[in-house]
Amino acid sequence: MKKFMNEDFLLKSPMAVKLYHDYAKDMPIFDYHCHLQPKEIWEDKHFKNITELWLYGDHYKWRAMRLNGIPEKYITGDADDYEKFIAWAKTLERCIGNPLYHWTHLELQRYFGIDTVLNEKTAPEIWEKCNEIINSDDFSARKFLNKFKVAAVGTTDDPSDSLEYHDKIQKEGQLKTKVLPTYRPDKAINIDAADFASYIQKLGKVVGYEIQTIDQVYQALADRMDYFAERGCAFSDHALLDVPYAVASQEELDAILQKALDGQALNKQEIEQYKTGVLLFLGKEYTKRNWAMQLHIGALRNNSTIMFNKLGPDTGYDSVVDVNIAQKLSALLNALEEKENLPKTILYTLNPSHNYVLATMLGNFSTDSIRGKMQFGSGWWFCDQKDGMITQMTDLANLGLLANFIGMLTDSRSFLSYPRHEYFRRILCNLIGQWAEDGEIPYDHEYLGAIVQDICFNNAKEYFGVEF
Repeated sequence: MKKFMNEDFLLKSPMAVKLYHDYAKDMPIFDYHCHLQPKEIWEDKHFKNITELWLYGDHYKWRAMRLNGIPEKYITGDADDYEKFIAWAKTLERCIGNPLYHWTHLELQRYFGIDTVLNEKTAPEIWEKCNEIINSDDFSARKFLNKFKVAAVGTTDDPSDSLEYHDKIQKEGQLKTKVLPTYRPDKAINIDAADFASYIQKLGKVVGYEIQTIDQVYQALADRMDYFAERGCAFSDHALLDVPYAVASQEELDAILQKALDGQALNKQEIEQYKTGVLLFLGKEYTKRNWAMQLHIGALRNNSTIMFNKLGPDTGYDSVVDVNIAQKLSALLNALEEKENLPKTILYTLNPSHNYVLATMLGNFSTDSIRGKMQFGSGWWFCDQKDGMITQMTDLANLGLLANFIGMLTDSRSFLSYPRHEYFRRILCNLIGQWAEDGEIPYDHEYLGAIVQDICFNNAKEYFGVEF
């Protein structure tokens, strides 16, 4: 019997142990997609207690608590922080097999030095121990980044954002971690959103001119890209329910835009034409700047109208969509490639039934001698767990080149998420180690260790072209 989450947790063979401890464990982290707040990094935020760290804004935990029948009062409501922590501890007892069980205990071990299993019985003691450490001078946002050797983070930023805290961090020059903005223009793309017209008006104020035509939309987005580029931006990000592809003329796009700005309803074809036009323009601009384009495909968001009206978005009411994406994704990428406008591209899916679609799509558009230009992104959101990671990496290995994979990201709002990189690295080393133990690949730790280190950090560093 193995001890719960010991030093060889998830490592089931001698080769896996060696690969993790000798090659993966101490590699830096490039967290190229996350939702950390630059303001909190700049201010070196200190936290008042473990509930603030764990439960404020963590819709993963909220979802689990609701599944366990916890009243909303103890999730997002007005219960005090200790009561919410106890409610989470009660829920965690029921989370065996869920990645939250492993993540929670990894965080207790790595941030607090606590090996005790968290449950309702141990919760009062753990509450006291955690809060004693949290109230020390050594427990703050910047110190977390240093502790886990985070070389760079890519925050998630709207084109209209001022990036003032990125500027302050860069000007100060004291933080070892590079805090890089990520260009996320979803609000300018989602013409079917209720706040689209007001957003375009806001964007116009930021760039200093009125936006009434499609060319003005394009110009505003390009102007803001230049602004982001001056602050080190190397990547964009897009959240797509599905993949649009319907070509329209400039005159048609102008008419569609004007209808939306006038508050008129658009039909499905018009919505898709507008989104396609903007994505094709953006792809061209990303290519000019050598930015990577991230496409996160397949999240069905805000399913509960009642709870959306109460709590708003990103509160735990999202799930997986099951639309067909292959043909339109191919058409979109092909249209970009035909005009030499296809940027480095990372494709993520929330639906693992699309793994083969994305993994095989990489080979269709890898025609310009750039190693790993097309990437199948790591297990994302609901797929960000042991089975999801193994499936994603195995599918990539079967259909492409795992050794060129740019690896893990947190996609998290929490400063306590960095043990997820450890979790990923242990799973990666166990997967490759088992292949070696089974005689499927050479039993050569130097050869395999170099591949592991590439996936952990080196590939991402080369891919994004960020200098350290």
